[in-house]
Amino acid sequence: MRSFNKTLVAAALSVSMLIPFAASAQSVDAPSSPAVQSQVNYADYVTKRQVVDMLLHDALKAFKSPARISHAGFTAKMPSNMEMVTNFLLDAYKLEPYRTDLLISAANAQVYNKNIDRAISLFQQAQSVAPDDLDLHAYLAVWQHFNGNEQASQKQLAALEKLNTGKANDIKKILATVDNVVSQPLKADPAVKLGDHSAIVTLGYALNPDGSMHEILLKRLETTLEMANEYPQSLIVLTGGVPKNNKTEGKLMADWLVNKGISRDRIIEENYATSTVGNALYSSYALARHHIQHATIISSASHVRRGQTLFEIASWQTGPTGITFDTVAYPDKPLADLKVPSKGELLGIYRDALRTYGMWSYRSYPLESR
Repeated sequence: MRSFNKTLVAAALSVSMLIPFAASAQSVDAPSSPAVQSQVNYADYVTKRQVVDMLLHDALKAFKSPARISHAGFTAKMPSNMEMVTNFLLDAYKLEPYRTDLLISAANAQVYNKNIDRAISLFQQAQSVAPDDLDLHAYLAVWQHFNGNEQASQKQLAALEKLNTGKANDIKKILATVDNVVSQPLKADPAVKLGDHSAIVTLGYALNPDGSMHEILLKRLETTLEMANEYPQSLIVLTGGVPKNNKTEGKLMADWLVNKGISRDRIIEENYATSTVGNALYSSYALARHHIQHATIISSASHVRRGQTLFEIASWQTGPTGITFDTVAYPDKPLADLKVPSKGELLGIYRDALRTYGMWSYRSYPLESR
C-alpha cells in the first residue's frame, strides 16, 4: 500500500510540474462569470489524460456560456469566452502535443474572435506537425486569401491539389462562389420573376426572451408577405429553430403569414436550424424534395450575402441540379452603405462557408461543433 501511495504521489507531482500553465486558463481578461471560470485545481488529477479531459470540459463550459451576441448580420459567442476556449485548448495541447485537433479547434476559436492572424499562426503550428492534413491546407488557403496573402493561399491550394484534387477544386469553388455573391448588388426586389418550381426562403432571427418576434424578423416577414402575394405559385420556406419560451422562429413566422391570408399549404416550417449554416443545410433538402429551380432568399441586408453563399454550397450535395438563388434585402441599413461588404461580414461568409461545406470548427471531444 505504501508503495502504491508513493507511486500515486510521484505521478501527481510529475503532472503538476507539467501544468503550471493551467492556472493561466483562469487569468484571461474577461468579465467575471461563474459559468465560465474554472473551479478545478488540475494538480489534484494524477494522469495527463485526466488533466486534458478536465481542460476540454472547461473549454466546453466556456463555449456554452454565457449566451450568444446577435445582431442582424452576425451571431457568435462572447469574445471573452472564445479567448478562454483557446487557452484551455492550448493548455491541453501542451500535455498532448500530437493532438493537432486541439490546435485546429483553438485556431477556429480565434476565427470567431476575428483574430485571423492568430488563427493562421495556430493552423501553421498544426501543419508543422501534420503537413499532409487536407483540412489544414484548406483552412490556410481560405484564411490567407481572406487576409490578402494570395501567394501563400495559392501555395496551400497547390499542395492540397497534389494530395486531393477533388478537395482542392471544392475550395477553389468556395472562393469563387464568395467572390461572385459579394460582387452582386444588394436588391430590395427580386431580380427573377417567380413561377412554377420557385420558392421564397425567409431566414429567421433570434426571438425575444418572451418568445415574441423581434422587429428585425417582423420586417423580413413583411417583405415575405409582399412577395408571397405577388408570386402566388411560389413555395415559402421559413427557417429558424432556436426556441424561446417554447416557441420557434419557423412556427411563429408561419402563423403570422397565415393570419395575413397566406395558405398554409404553401408553407414549409423548418424548426431545427440554430444558425445560418443550419438554415441552408436543412432548407436545401426541402428545396430538393420539391424540385425547386430557383429560390429567392429574404433576410436583412447585412446578412443576405452570407445566406446566399451558404445555400449555394449546401445545394451542391442536395441539389436540385442547376438550382439558382438570388436575394431580397430588408434594408436594416441603407443599401448604399453596404455596397461593399465589411471585413467582418466577409469573415462570417468564409467561416460559415467552410462549416456548410462540412469542415467542423471544433473537433476535440466533448467540444465538437460544426
